[in-house]
Amino acid sequence: MTGPIAHLDIDAGEKLFGPLDRHFADFMVRLSKDLSPRGQVNLWLAAALVSKSVGRGDVCLLLPERAGRLLAPEDEADISWEPIVCPDLEEWVNDLREAPVVGKPGDFRPLILDEKHRLYLYRYRLYEQELARFITGRMDHHAQSVDADVLVDSLKRLFPDGDGGETDWQGVAAVVTAYRKLSIISGGPGTGKTYTVARILALLVEQAKAGRIATALAAPTGKAAARLAGMIRDAKGTLNCTPDVKAAIPEEASTIHRLLGATAKAGTFRFNKTTPLPYDVVVVDEASMVDLPLMAKLVGALPEHSRLILLGDKDQLASVEPGAVFGDICGTDRIVPSLPGLAKMVEAMSVCRPLKEGGHAGALPDFVTVLKKSYRFSADAGIGSLATAVNKGDSHGVFALLKEQICGEVIWREAPPPESLEGAIEERLGHIYRDYFAGQTPEEVFSLFGGFHLLCALRQGPYGAAAVNRLVESIARRKGFIRPEGRWYRGQPVMVTSNDYHLRLFNGDIGILLPDPEAGAQLRVYFPTEKGTFRKLLPGRLSQWETAFAMTVHKSQGSEFEHVMILLPDRFSEVLTRELIYTAITRARKTVEIWGRKDVLAEALSRTTRRQSGLRDALSKFC
Repeated sequence: MTGPIAHLDIDAGEKLFGPLDRHFADFMVRLSKDLSPRGQVNLWLAAALVSKSVGRGDVCLLLPERAGRLLAPEDEADISWEPIVCPDLEEWVNDLREAPVVGKPGDFRPLILDEKHRLYLYRYRLYEQELARFITGRMDHHAQSVDADVLVDSLKRLFPDGDGGETDWQGVAAVVTAYRKLSIISGGPGTGKTYTVARILALLVEQAKAGRIATALAAPTGKAAARLAGMIRDAKGTLNCTPDVKAAIPEEASTIHRLLGATAKAGTFRFNKTTPLPYDVVVVDEASMVDLPLMAKLVGALPEHSRLILLGDKDQLASVEPGAVFGDICGTDRIVPSLPGLAKMVEAMSVCRPLKEGGHAGALPDFVTVLKKSYRFSADAGIGSLATAVNKGDSHGVFALLKEQICGEVIWREAPPPESLEGAIEERLGHIYRDYFAGQTPEEVFSLFGGFHLLCALRQGPYGAAAVNRLVESIARRKGFIRPEGRWYRGQPVMVTSNDYHLRLFNGDIGILLPDPEAGAQLRVYFPTEKGTFRKLLPGRLSQWETAFAMTVHKSQGSEFEHVMILLPDRFSEVLTRELIYTAITRARKTVEIWGRKDVLAEALSRTTRRQSGLRDALSKFC
């Protein structure tokens, strides 16, 4: 930091902000050389803070939450430098409005400051507004020519469970989707989101009658796309409809990047506003993982007539990249006019009565339907009840369930000290790794890999994913599961950590190194495809990757494992929140085992994730 910024302690700046944040702030000040010295300092702080905020997943910087407050580096108790205090709000806002690089909404400037004192990087404000306009535009439009008689017949055949005494929210979601061009279906694990959307697609095909309906299935990552495709294939076998209707439902899914046609230039796609996607219906699973820029580009590529169906869990962690789009949309207090015929249709449907939860019979979902019943977990035992207690922040209920260790579904164990962790993991998991490394075919090895996984709350530190992966490799070498083969070895699971458009690999994709019979048993990385097959790559072609015996909870989103072990650190971290614990628990299908300290877990349950954005306000304003 030079010039008028020099009086800000250099050590403090380096501890508070990364190189990218500092360079961006320096650049903004250089473009604002006519500002007063005080104004330049305040602009530098705001620019560095908004850059850092976006890097941490926020869409914007909320100035009132920073104004007048001390800035301190994370995880540092000792402050050996002169503290930096942000200016008071009035001074800060006035100085920023004087800066030529700061504009108001609608201006074309690097930084945008809105009326609620949210500071944006220009492109993120643009993404947010484009997405808000899309959502509100679709709120007021509904599908033309809904044949009510055909719809009722479809519902009775495809949703036969709706004749009971409680609301069939899956049936409600189907009706909403039939009438709306935008439908969002949220639900926890086992609530039947994919089951529901398979039936909705059959219903839409039946509405089209002789016409064709082009449908695309997509998900944020390759593994999530492959799982979606497999579940749709399985669900099609249970549909009560004609073979022609089943044949019209696709069995393949792609990543969103592949759907949009990712180009060699990062962040650009073949399909966009000028070249829209050739689909009537687009279904996106694991939508809570989709960040703001990618969601904005997806909706921008949809033709005017198309339907968008988003599936996800509003209680899960938000995307790793900026934004919490799915949670923001589901959490908005919307007042959306009821569409003609929708209320009458639901009230007339035996499959959806009584629809009186939370209000009168006409209190319908607008375009967001929350599935409430889990068909996988019991509501009063095991993983289901543990997830519910975590969601409520009920630490007493959580510890009561862990203490009871109901049916072996949920297990608690005090985490050993770092020096004893390798021995504890070997004792507990040695047999699992023995079976895994003994696998022969790609199908067998991937099946074993999906049977169990270690999830870490953190990436770094003695209990972080990087260190735990090294411990597992050490155990495997001592036991002879891994032969010294240099950098690569048979059975090594690798996770892609950055999008590679040339190789069609995306952040979060997982491959496993295995001998290739077609290449003289040389090692190749096998990646599952959306079609249920595998493609093989030379290991050396991978640019950014990490070993994945253990992965962070964030990286586990979109995955499911039969059994999960969650490793918490021995001290509290800002990363630990209620949403992280919930996401980790709900990766398990059968059993979940938590290693940690009770005080650390209790603190995590008391905290919720907050992502700064203006999407909720934008939607409320448009509504």
